[in-house]
Amino acid sequence: MKDQRSTYNIQSAVLGFQEEIERLKVQATMGWQKELRALKWYGLQNGMSVLEVGSGPGYITEQLLNSLPDSHITSLEIDSTLLEQAKKLLSDVPPERIKFVESSVYHTDLPDNSFDFVVARLIFLHLNNPLEAAQEIYRIIKPGGKLVIIDIDDGVFGTVNPEIPSLHNILKKISDYIAQKGGNRFIGRSLPRLLLKSGFIDIDIDSIIQHSDVHGIDGFKRQLDINRFAHFYKNGVINSDEFEQMKQASDAINNNSPDAYVMMNFITACGTKQH
Repeated sequence: MKDQRSTYNIQSAVLGFQEEIERLKVQATMGWQKELRALKWYGLQNGMSVLEVGSGPGYITEQLLNSLPDSHITSLEIDSTLLEQAKKLLSDVPPERIKFVESSVYHTDLPDNSFDFVVARLIFLHLNNPLEAAQEIYRIIKPGGKLVIIDIDDGVFGTVNPEIPSLHNILKKISDYIAQKGGNRFIGRSLPRLLLKSGFIDIDIDSIIQHSDVHGIDGFKRQLDINRFAHFYKNGVINSDEFEQMKQASDAINNNSPDAYVMMNFITACGTKQH
């Protein structure tokens, strides 16, 4: 039986299914080279057996396959619709290079000590029980293997120009709203303790900065689509003044204002399974 226990469901995405797929594509690809650099720094090597948990529509899976031509990639996703999207995207990949697994991250049904390296990108913020998920990942990693989590912390989100005076309060209100549903948009700061409690050693934490002047403004337009915030306004999470501040910034970004820019911070954490 599937075990969801996650706040993310693409079927109820406020942008609609296809727009959300496009947002996920942009989110996955615009900063990939910096993410790959971080993964390699943590020990990712070509030829390793790699698991990607919460692989979604397959855009990061595609990057892993292209970047690690001699590696076998296992793509794990609980949502059958997203998994079908990934299979379609990667239909030309030989089966000896990729395996698709439809399963919960809490109960993967994968064998003990199976993977050299696990990538968990933007999944832990959605999980109702991140410790249980991390412990399951620990089980299926080989001794000496590593888990790298790439996630967010809205307390150190980044910055936007034109300035949004109430940005901190807006993000806090949204984070509190998500927390009521079981998610955690402040998960970044908790990752070292999460890894430690799960049994991992040699814990490390760092960050990856994405900036529109480096990666292009187009990649950030979908991330700051005002329709994503309209949902929170309609549900009374943010007020009209806060929504208007977000709209002004979103309009400037989407209209390519010469003064507009966005800088976003992604937290990375790594742990090693004991020998």
